[in-house]
Amino acid sequence: MSQTALITGASSGIGREFARYHAAKGGDLIITARRGDALDTLKAELEAAHHVTVHTIALDLGAPKGAAQLYAAARATGASIDILINNAGFGGQGAFLERDLATDLAMIDLNVKALVTLCHLVGNDMVAQGGGKILNVSSTAAYMPGPLQATYYATKAYVSSFSQALDEELRAKGVTVTALEPGIVATEFQAVADLEDTAIVDMNRATPASVAAYGYEAMQRGELRAINERGLRFLANWVFPLLPRRGLLKRIHQSQMKS
Repeated sequence: MSQTALITGASSGIGREFARYHAAKGGDLIITARRGDALDTLKAELEAAHHVTVHTIALDLGAPKGAAQLYAAARATGASIDILINNAGFGGQGAFLERDLATDLAMIDLNVKALVTLCHLVGNDMVAQGGGKILNVSSTAAYMPGPLQATYYATKAYVSSFSQALDEELRAKGVTVTALEPGIVATEFQAVADLEDTAIVDMNRATPASVAAYGYEAMQRGELRAINERGLRFLANWVFPLLPRRGLLKRIHQSQMKS
């Protein structure tokens, strides 16, 4: 039987590659993002290439009740969700007090509140049906505070912490939860986050396809946390925790300053 995956933020970048990877394995899809035209294009591509069923739901997941509306629309397709991939999210460069507060609150709404809502709603269904897999896209930002991206880094710390706790609660019930924690990825994220003139984007950028494949397979194995690059895994687990905190903060601050 084909498994159905619900993927948020599927119109571009890593989300689109998740959809392609799952479809290539013969899985059906429910894909969502704000850009309906991009979803329709992806639907046509995947159905033609892999003979799978793809449902598209165009909406603003970060809007009030957006996650609940997505869940209702997904249920209306009649499909049982076997895999939930919470990929939607955005960041934003700038000193916190100089940034628009409404934008940072919207970031929390999408990066955290929508993800938590979908985990609750879909997670209950997965437990009732005897199993399922959840993949929450976090970041290596979860391992450190982020001056000049204070809110974004904090949201990713929440996602990684929440994912681990949820996995512990649900694993015995047949549901696993994985936090995917990539570094810099070659997507439109940097442009949207206004990071293009900062030192951080000069780092090696992984391809969206490679990150999606790594995260998907880690999810299937039921891993707790998954960092796609070996060097980053070493830094996050063995170097960052040992560095003097103020020194680490200064390094991160400098890496995100405009040139």
